[in-house]
Amino acid sequence: MNLPPFAPYPTTLRKEILPEEWESCIDAWILLAQGHLLLPRDVFSLKLSQDPSVVEFLSSFVEAHARRLNINAIGSKSKLLRPTCYRLVHRCLSEIKQKPQLLLTWHFLSDLSIVYAKSPSLSALLQAVWQSEDLDKKLQKHRSSLTHSLEDAATHHESSEMGFSLDRTAALLRSCTGYGQFLGLGSDFIDAIMVLYEKSDLSTRKKLVLLIYRCFSALMDPSAPKFSSLLDHLYGLKSSKKGEPLLSVLCTTTPFVRKLRSQITGPEAVRGAKLVQELSLLEGTSALPLKRRKPPRNRLDKGKGIQRDEFGHGALHGGVHVHKMSLVTQIQDLFPDLGSGFVIRLLDEYEDDTEQVTAHLLDDSLPPHLKSMDRSEAMTPQRASQSPNSLVPNLPPHGTPPLLPSRRNIHDNDAFDRLTISPSQIHRGLKSSTRTADTVLQDRSSAPNKAAILSALAAFDSDDDERDDTYDVEDVGGTVDTAMPGSDEIDADLRDRNEEALFRAFKMNPEVFDRDAATKKGKARLALRSETGMTDEAIEGWAIMLGRDPRRLRRLEAEFEMFGGQQIQLEKTSYREGSGTEESDRGEGSSGRGRGGYRGRGRGGRGGVGGNVAGPPDEKGTQVARQRKDANKSGRANHNRRNQRAKKLARAGFPG
Repeated sequence: MNLPPFAPYPTTLRKEILPEEWESCIDAWILLAQGHLLLPRDVFSLKLSQDPSVVEFLSSFVEAHARRLNINAIGSKSKLLRPTCYRLVHRCLSEIKQKPQLLLTWHFLSDLSIVYAKSPSLSALLQAVWQSEDLDKKLQKHRSSLTHSLEDAATHHESSEMGFSLDRTAALLRSCTGYGQFLGLGSDFIDAIMVLYEKSDLSTRKKLVLLIYRCFSALMDPSAPKFSSLLDHLYGLKSSKKGEPLLSVLCTTTPFVRKLRSQITGPEAVRGAKLVQELSLLEGTSALPLKRRKPPRNRLDKGKGIQRDEFGHGALHGGVHVHKMSLVTQIQDLFPDLGSGFVIRLLDEYEDDTEQVTAHLLDDSLPPHLKSMDRSEAMTPQRASQSPNSLVPNLPPHGTPPLLPSRRNIHDNDAFDRLTISPSQIHRGLKSSTRTADTVLQDRSSAPNKAAILSALAAFDSDDDERDDTYDVEDVGGTVDTAMPGSDEIDADLRDRNEEALFRAFKMNPEVFDRDAATKKGKARLALRSETGMTDEAIEGWAIMLGRDPRRLRRLEAEFEMFGGQQIQLEKTSYREGSGTEESDRGEGSSGRGRGGYRGRGRGGRGGVGGNVAGPPDEKGTQVARQRKDANKSGRANHNRRNQRAKKLARAGFPG
């Protein structure tokens, strides 16, 4: 039977192949592989020597799956192709005398160990091939290149290809003990690991610890133990400062000491007795000591279970707790070929004990039901989203919880909500297209009445400045020193002077208040600072606030621009009869007659600006007149007001 040649398994063109074409390719590969398996041994050997496409297909298939280049192509047919290819590889390596050299390279054997790590017959197959083909001599160059690559990684930055090379080496060490003994002969490989361990990161250190553990385990193989080389390596690590950390981690995180203590025999046991004792003490310093798994026992149901909420769901939502996901990450750092679903099954089996999981994986001593599982199994969405015990059986029904309160406004249940509004009342845009903004402003039908405004203003008494004089000086006793003005009056005068200086500078040149550096260093700004005693920030802030407050600007204009500082008439300041009454006092400030009309001694104001106590409250003259009135009242003790009140009461017939 003449079979067509194999097409190589694509490693880079997978994304360009349509799904239908990919399914056809898988069907063709499966049929060709099954056809080659049905050939007689002689015909198969002849076909293999004449048709190199079989070996090229197997090599490309194993490499692609080891690198997980076609991880998205996993399906029912792809799962059927994997065991078919393994049977074809097994026949090529076990039945053919002159085995293809491409299948004996380190790259193919390590990739095969990664892809088919769960196969129980892989270890025996590789061990038989190692012994029959004498691969020790053929892989000498590989050991030298591996040692040099480890040394280069210690001096330069590690690459991703170096990490994959370590994964390949660890997989082949697990499947073939001959390869481990081959690397363990001599100290070059162990010394390179020791140097790289000191300068690498945490993930690389875990891989190096796994490498050296599997290499030492291969030296303890019961079929051909090499305890002499093993003890030499251990003494070398213990005596070196760079090797002590590696040896400590090896003893505390792996079951190496326990395996060494149980398997070393003969004269080598006497030689290494002291070393084994020291390593046993080092093993006890582990923060997480290894625990032997106890046999399962039947437990009584005490009615205890997982805590659940009021609706019967688990208190911790999600099938996999974040703590378990961290344990999965720890296991996958040591065994990157394991899927998350398979690791979760291991943690469930060994009660989340990572030490036991690591020990059983390294010893390949998993129970039969776990050995037969797919090691690349990923975590299913059902497991990740919901726990198996998320619902409680026989859960009593619960009532529907009350709905959240809805938002309400003033338009609820109006004519629009009840759909009772007339269509004639609904319009889009303006109700009357003839009305414009000018017509709306000219319409005075809804404007306020002018007479109402004037009557409201007439009812307002702006001259109502009566105050409670119960606690004045005359009533309570004591004296008040009015010789010197108070601190508030001094501050008010200072603010007035600064206000006037700033306003006049603003009117003369507003650019003096600019915030640039040139203006701050100018002569005008320097003069303004020396006159007012204010900082640049305060001066600029005054100008900013003045620009924001038009009322303040109008008040300053009325206060400082109405009086030009020139007194054209000199009034008499002598005392005149009738000036002691309240009416004359009130008139002195407004008319300028009497005492201190323009000299600042009486109530009429100061600085040439006359003021009235009933004037506008935002004017300076009004404020000064009110202050002077209170001061004079305390000086005269309000005798006039008290006397006038007594006369009124006497005329009314009331006792004084």
